[in-house]
Amino acid sequence: MGNEALARLSEERVDHRFKGLPPDADGLTVGELAAQRRNLFTGGFTTPVLALSAERLEHNLALMETYADRHRLAFAPHGKTSMAPQLFQRQIERGAWGITLAVPHQVRVARAFGVRRVFLANELVDASALRWIAGELADPAFRLVCYVDSVSGVRLMDAALRAAGAGRPLDVVVELAAGEGARTGVRTDEECAAVADAVAATDTLRLVGVAGYEGEVPRADPERVRAWLRRLVALAVSFDKAGRFAGLDEIVVSAGGSAWFDAVADVFGEIPGLSAPVLKLLRSGAYVSHDDGHYRELTPFNRVPQEGALEPAFRLWAQVVSRPSSGQAFVNAGKRDAAYDLDLPVAQVVRRDGVERPATGVTVTALSDQHAWLETTGEADLEAGDWLGLGLSHPCTAFDKWQLIPLAEADGTVVDYIRTFF
Repeated sequence: MGNEALARLSEERVDHRFKGLPPDADGLTVGELAAQRRNLFTGGFTTPVLALSAERLEHNLALMETYADRHRLAFAPHGKTSMAPQLFQRQIERGAWGITLAVPHQVRVARAFGVRRVFLANELVDASALRWIAGELADPAFRLVCYVDSVSGVRLMDAALRAAGAGRPLDVVVELAAGEGARTGVRTDEECAAVADAVAATDTLRLVGVAGYEGEVPRADPERVRAWLRRLVALAVSFDKAGRFAGLDEIVVSAGGSAWFDAVADVFGEIPGLSAPVLKLLRSGAYVSHDDGHYRELTPFNRVPQEGALEPAFRLWAQVVSRPSSGQAFVNAGKRDAAYDLDLPVAQVVRRDGVERPATGVTVTALSDQHAWLETTGEADLEAGDWLGLGLSHPCTAFDKWQLIPLAEADGTVVDYIRTFF
């Protein structure tokens, strides 16, 4: 990756744009503030403030590196979860093949920070974006692989790339839909063949494999997910037998969100020998921070505990600002601060006078724009001024609410700041 671009992140000035940071840090560079190693709780940070655990982040990065190695999978973690180039770098340093992204803007961010391999898990038919991609393809070290799922989409891509004078073909994979009523992707084998034929008829696109997203399988369970993954593998085999991958150095077969990567590992382990080596590309991304809700319940490590366990790395700290009755309280963090699209935040710990204790008897029942509604029982010891640590569900909608996130050690020492680009 581009170390110079990453280094420039530390030169950015701290100011009012960044929520939760100490007001007296205004004017310092991010690097200067990090060097001060302030404490999250005593160093002037204001609530609400989102923190990422340094130890748990490192644990999760190491665990998925080991997992991919153990199952002989290439790994392109989905970067749209964090959109944090510093985390992209750490993932690539830990052996990631590249980064998965979803829309052209995200690819532009990745390229600005020197990412050389991108898997775009989406169709790409925007002429302006394709014109920019054609320019990026002039860099022989850059590789982009993206979905195609229709003949009309192939025609749009071909026209835009020809008009842009692309110097080499753009690599594409046929996206297989996860089922009727699922999201994008080709529904039938016949349509897959038609899309592949359309790609072969162009000079601007090169068919390099097949892909899809098993998380969209209707009524997903282990049997249905594995059945769909075997259909994806069968499509790769049939394409190969038909000579559609002739001349390739490798064939791409890709799947893998954060809920079923154990099934991906199992079924991809069954891929037979093809005419070229197979790049078995896993794309799970939410692992980087994990969560205290959606993925905590769905993680494959719950099904195969001998593989290890991810650890929730986010905690949102808010402050009790109102205690209107013995059964109710309010903290100063709401929809603008917390992920809430799947599950409400979970009250975990109360901090008062430097001492933390479990948030017994405290439940988040609703979120307003800037407040969380708390229901409290007689067990709750909660008063105005207390800091409340909240666990969050679904990291994909936590990172996007914070542009500069303190990376804090267990004792509260902030060792770095993670910049996001949404």
